[in-house]
Amino acid sequence: MTHPALIAGVVMAADLPTVINNATAWLVGILAALATFFLTLGGIRYMAADGNPGEVERAKGALRSAAIGYGLAILAPVILTVLKKILGI
Repeated sequence: MTHPALIAGVVMAADLPTVINNATAWLVGILAALATFFLTLGGIRYMAADGNPGEVERAKGALRSAAIGYGLAILAPVILTVLKKILGI
């Protein structure tokens, strides 16, 4: 007897809301990891800049990218919730 979610070797998702919730969790995790990477990179660049204006700007750019990444990670579930309500899921 095969599992109902396994048909011809293909695993099927239970339903669309489950797929959306799982994708949201993955998306938030990936965005937070990337933002943390850019935050670390920006901090290291800023400390190593030693007053060099070009390196300070590169560090600020990395820190800006981190802030955007954290913002997107926070807003991703909110945006998907709004989309689910619009689509009636």
